[in-house]
Amino acid sequence: MFFAASKMLAFFTVPSNVLIVIGLLGLVLLLTRFRRLASWLIVTSVVLIAVAGLSPLGNALILPLEQRFPPWDSSHGPPDGIVVLGGAIYPDISAARGAVALNENAERITAAAELARRYPNARIIYSGGSNTLIFSEGIEAEYAVRELQALGVDRDRITAEKQSRNTIENAAYSRLIANPKPGEHWLLVTSAAHMPRAIAAFRAAHFPVEAYPVDWRTSGPIDSMRPFSLLSAGLGQTDVAAHEWIGLLAYWIAGKTTTLFPSP
Repeated sequence: MFFAASKMLAFFTVPSNVLIVIGLLGLVLLLTRFRRLASWLIVTSVVLIAVAGLSPLGNALILPLEQRFPPWDSSHGPPDGIVVLGGAIYPDISAARGAVALNENAERITAAAELARRYPNARIIYSGGSNTLIFSEGIEAEYAVRELQALGVDRDRITAEKQSRNTIENAAYSRLIANPKPGEHWLLVTSAAHMPRAIAAFRAAHFPVEAYPVDWRTSGPIDSMRPFSLLSAGLGQTDVAAHEWIGLLAYWIAGKTTTLFPSP
């Protein structure tokens, strides 16, 4: 039920979607007697799209997420296992083209392969099923196993977790597979902006993991003042940041996590 509700509401939690809907509503109202309201909605839509797409807003929103968990300290000792969260592959394109199609989160895959070479005794769990509500696009973990093998990781070391549809389920199903023993060290590999929500979910599932953030979208605090030269880039950054902040709040309100914004 929670998964279905989150997917149905997802469209309206993406700023770029909301802003264009406001503008389209204004265009429709131009055909009615509410022309004054229509003009106000259209202007509001255009102005807010420009702010979200060209100003540093997206960077300012995503920076606290990315800065929350620092890079992993290898002095903690070699990990016993590595959990990699899905979201780095387009399963539908991979199926259609017969080749693994990586997306902008590809560092989750490449970092996992690098860690596997560095720590040959560590188990690897790739957690990623199908996160679509209606159309089946395939199981991401199956394609991830193929790609990790192509990058030189022994198939016997990889467990594909195929049931999870969101981060809460990533944590729950990964814990069942890992069955972590006291004293074991497990790394969690996911995008830096997604790490706070992922850590909150894993802590709620009683699976202690150490953050291994990858796929940074900013270079540091200086970017909070840096505007975008491409409207699409700024809107994309704003959408990603809003998705994570809203996700953190939704998980906490729904009682899926115990901390709104977890710390290291």
